[in-house]
Amino acid sequence: MRSEAAPQLDGLERFVSAGKGRGLRARRCYAVGELLFSCPAYTAVLTVSERGSHCDCCFARKEGLSKCGRCKQAFYCNVECQKEDWPMHKLECSAMCAFGENWNPSETVRLTARILAKQKTHPERTQSEKLLAVKEFESHLDKLDNEKRELIQNDIAALHHFYSKHLEYPDNAALVVLFAQVNCNGFTIEDEELSHLGSAIFPDVALMNHSCCPNVIVTYKGTVAEVRAVKEIEPGEEVFTSYIDLLYPTEDRNDRLRDSYFFNCDCRECITKEKDKEKLEIRKLDDPPSAEAVRDMIKYARNVIEEFRRAKHYKYILCLTLTPLACELLEICELSLDKMGAVFEDSNVYMLHMMYQAMGVCLYVQDWEGALRYGQKIIRPYSKHYPSYSLNVASMWLKLGRLHMVLENRPAGVKALKRAIAIMEVAHGKDHPYISEIKKELEDH
Repeated sequence: MRSEAAPQLDGLERFVSAGKGRGLRARRCYAVGELLFSCPAYTAVLTVSERGSHCDCCFARKEGLSKCGRCKQAFYCNVECQKEDWPMHKLECSAMCAFGENWNPSETVRLTARILAKQKTHPERTQSEKLLAVKEFESHLDKLDNEKRELIQNDIAALHHFYSKHLEYPDNAALVVLFAQVNCNGFTIEDEELSHLGSAIFPDVALMNHSCCPNVIVTYKGTVAEVRAVKEIEPGEEVFTSYIDLLYPTEDRNDRLRDSYFFNCDCRECITKEKDKEKLEIRKLDDPPSAEAVRDMIKYARNVIEEFRRAKHYKYILCLTLTPLACELLEICELSLDKMGAVFEDSNVYMLHMMYQAMGVCLYVQDWEGALRYGQKIIRPYSKHYPSYSLNVASMWLKLGRLHMVLENRPAGVKALKRAIAIMEVAHGKDHPYISEIKKELEDH
């Protein structure tokens, strides 16, 4: 029986989940594709690279946005959006003018500055906090190692450096807690192709616990998070989302969960590990590799994934001389695929990871044929490894459809785009602007 004091949303309630702390539970049935609830962002920040193509206030994607007259770096749909965003934008506007190109706080720092400002101007509970308040967020402070504490201190230093006007700072200890809370409870907003748009705080969404067998999915309509069922949910059943990419095998998933969220998952998938064999499929050879050779190749794959991540961050994103660096990144992908391919099948998740990175580089340099070749190798194993109604599968069908259209193969393009729409109508809802845009693409070709 639920407590009479348990906070509720229509059809849902906050409760104490055994072994997991707070959680969200259904009080009625939900069908696949049904919206459980939506949550406006407590606060959000648009990533710098999307300025000019998306509104800094509502994240709408459109042409002809109007820029801020002072800093000329923030863009808005109209005067209403600019006025609504001013209490947050004023934290950065004068600093961007003063620092110029040297204004470069991280997204986490920018988001935390906005939380501090919001807590000052709106001390009362907001529409985003019907079930869980920001101040209730877990920080896991006692589990932070020295490296994570040092990173937080660096963020605190950047906060003081880049934000002076319009912001009142609590003491260092309170800032450490707040940054730890943001690191555990922040959300990444992505578009229909899973490109990064920004970061946000959605308190009620943060109430949901993790499972590698989730029964809901979180998507975004501008700066509003929407939670929809991807499995039938019965009354009394806990509502689970996934905090991480579900492509990878059990050990990798739990490594990520421990590093970022400080727990191990005990869902059915993690207990049975039933998908791990397929995800780590070994090439069928007359002379099969030894168990030790397989372990060594898995270790190599994990290392090269990390190496690529660092190279991409430091050389690709931050540099302006793109072509040579893109070629270097593509070479890393191809060399690792050749080496891993001696042991792993193409459907092995480590092969898929590097194919996906290679596809991304090809898209960046507009090598459409190269991107299509990688995408065609990825899509079938993705459909097998990911859960039903996966955004990763939908985004891959979408990319393939758009590539076919660019390469003037309309029948294949239409087929791929329709597959994307079928998944997105469940995950995003049939009335989502992204689906309208894709349907318009089909009409225009």
